[in-house]
Amino acid sequence: MGKQARAIVDLSLKELVRELNKAYCDEWLAFYLYWYIAHVVSGRSYANIKSALEEIAKDELEHASELAELITTLGDVPSSNPMDIEKNANFPYTLPPKNTADINRIIRVVTEAESGAIEIYHKLAKKTQGKDYHTHQLMVHILSEEIGHEERFENLLER
Repeated sequence: MGKQARAIVDLSLKELVRELNKAYCDEWLAFYLYWYIAHVVSGRSYANIKSALEEIAKDELEHASELAELITTLGDVPSSNPMDIEKNANFPYTLPPKNTADINRIIRVVTEAESGAIEIYHKLAKKTQGKDYHTHQLMVHILSEEIGHEERFENLLER
């Protein structure tokens, strides 16, 4: 972030980076959860769930990448130790259901994760609105994708 951009930011960059780093860790946990479940899911309609989880896992990895780039742009570095990812996240890692054929439970787990992400990005979008335009734009972008993920999983649950 350039000198003038830093000058117009109307909030604590240190606090913002801390919150972005937590969201970055959340994205890694979501990526891993979705990727893992996609590889072990079984039972009825598993192919639809597998496909959805693989696709959304890629989105979560993209979000982590976008957040890492933003954190770097803001003059810091994202969490680098994999052992610290859960500790530094907003939410603890949710273990996938042991029953890999329990499609409804799997969908509930990932829907809850998406709900948490929506809450975090909504808060960050509100916090940065009119105060950090670059960060705000990314938060709105990620928020809109997380809203779409939640809706997609809710629709699968209703089927």
